[in-house]
Amino acid sequence: QVQLVESGGGLVQAGGSLRLSCAASGITFWINTVGWYRQVPGKQRVLVAKSTSGGTTTYAESAKGRFTISRDNAKNTVYLQMNSLKPEDTALYYCNAHRNLDDRDFWGQGIQVTVSS
Repeated sequence: QVQLVESGGGLVQAGGSLRLSCAASGITFWINTVGWYRQVPGKQRVLVAKSTSGGTTTYAESAKGRFTISRDNAKNTVYLQMNSLKPEDTALYYCNAHRNLDDRDFWGQGIQVTVSS
């Protein structure tokens, strides 16, 4: 099993920055892709950014140029640096880890990010 714990969310004014962290524990050796998703009430969870073990990163259009995903494999931690935040970035943010070995996804409990105008 893999456990994911997010931290770093909160309330910030528009134009501000936050850095989310996701610490992974358990059997993390076979994790290939890590990423961040977000969800607002009544809508589906959507990709914000993801990073493969090979170093490929993918960003949602809304995140390009403002958000940066990074991973510290030695600490089993993935980060999401969010700059120039907008009210529409307000959501519950989830950390995700995907294991190719058995095509399984693991999720954190979610952390709230609120951007005030």
